Amino acid sequence: MKKVYLETFGCQMNVSDSERVATQMSADGYEITSDETLADVVLLNTCSVREKAEHKLFTRIGQIRKSAADRRAAKPMLGILGCVAQLEGETLFSKSPAIDFVLGTKAVGRVAVAVAEVLDGQSFYTDLGEREESYEWSVAAAQRNSPYIAFVPIIEGCNKFCTYCIVPFSRGREKSLSASEIVRHIRHLRSEGIREVHLIGQNVNSYRPPTDAGLEPFRGATQFSRLLRAVAATGIERVKFTTSFPRDFHPDIVEALNENVNLCNWVHLPVQSGSNRILKLMRRGHTIENYLERIAKIQASPRRISLTTDIIVGFPGETDADFQATLNLTEQCKFSSAYIFKYSPRPGTPAFAMSDDVPAQEKTARFLELEKLIRVQQQKVFQSYIGRTVEVLAEKVSDKHPAQLSGHSTCQMVVNFNGSAEMCGKIVKVQILESKVNTLYGKIC
Repeated sequence: MKKVYLETFGCQMNVSDSERVATQMSADGYEITSDETLADVVLLNTCSVREKAEHKLFTRIGQIRKSAADRRAAKPMLGILGCVAQLEGETLFSKSPAIDFVLGTKAVGRVAVAVAEVLDGQSFYTDLGEREESYEWSVAAAQRNSPYIAFVPIIEGCNKFCTYCIVPFSRGREKSLSASEIVRHIRHLRSEGIREVHLIGQNVNSYRPPTDAGLEPFRGATQFSRLLRAVAATGIERVKFTTSFPRDFHPDIVEALNENVNLCNWVHLPVQSGSNRILKLMRRGHTIENYLERIAKIQASPRRISLTTDIIVGFPGETDADFQATLNLTEQCKFSSAYIFKYSPRPGTPAFAMSDDVPAQEKTARFLELEKLIRVQQQKVFQSYIGRTVEVLAEKVSDKHPAQLSGHSTCQMVVNFNGSAEMCGKIVKVQILESKVNTLYGKIC
């Protein structure tokens, strides 16, 4: 039995793809191993959102080659999957002779075919084709990253074409999965003991299935808010969703959260910049004014919805005034956390033709200033939870404190508390006693 080592870079969609790759390879007779040195086949599922992610790929390839050479072991078969594979295609072979095959984002269901072709002597095997109609979206329990949490793709691809973003080119156009199939899948997950599902996609609230099958009994202003109500009706204990696109974020989404306690009180709504001028250059399709209208609706919820975001600093043409507008917006929105990125040009995007005129040191300075503000805000938000009781899914024993368990609240905050490993997989009430950077600490009520 050949052993397969699978490493994943990037977003939840990549993690979800890797879970299904592992499921398929295991079903085809391969053994999935967590030890790279034992692998006959190494698969790297790649990300191309940032330039650094691509550099990391070639660093890893070099490390894999050196490891085999140092051990005087046979070189494992090396396959590159995902977004870098989709964008670079056959050119990857000229960049690294260690690569045996390349599979694009929608060809990941055909990994076993690629391995077989290489074993038969095929060189430079490449498959950038479309996803097969019979593609299996389910994941074997043994291949999930968590025995209690499952990722459920509801839409793939993106039609937004923000000027900085490579995703529409690496993931293709938006295609929504059938609501009836999503609901069926979640019912099955619930029967297997899954406690929490994450509805995932590049823009989940852009969800538009070809038919209303599975949504008929459920009201809503958009098909996504109807899907939220349909998923809530399955009885699964916790439902989260990410990522949302501001332009498509209808107030009825908040109403659905208010009506269904198992729809968790967390919204991730990437703003990217606080400057309308920069947002227009980014071609985001929203203004700060209508973004703040959506934030006001979220903050007015009686459920106290946690709000997180993504922000890019140093976009071409960003002035000190533009950056100050981002700081002002951040102060106004009171995000509980934010993913901050320094702009890096991606070949193939419209922004690549723009002058990358913000110096690297200025990008770093802005990053650090914004990060400091986010930290201050986060601590204020976290401290407001002290004395409150939250529901936490106990996910694992804490990495730093063996006597503690770690999990996430419904509002997607990391919570540590004293407990034994036997409690993992249970949802418990925890009174918050202390807050530190990125983590809340408490005791079971």
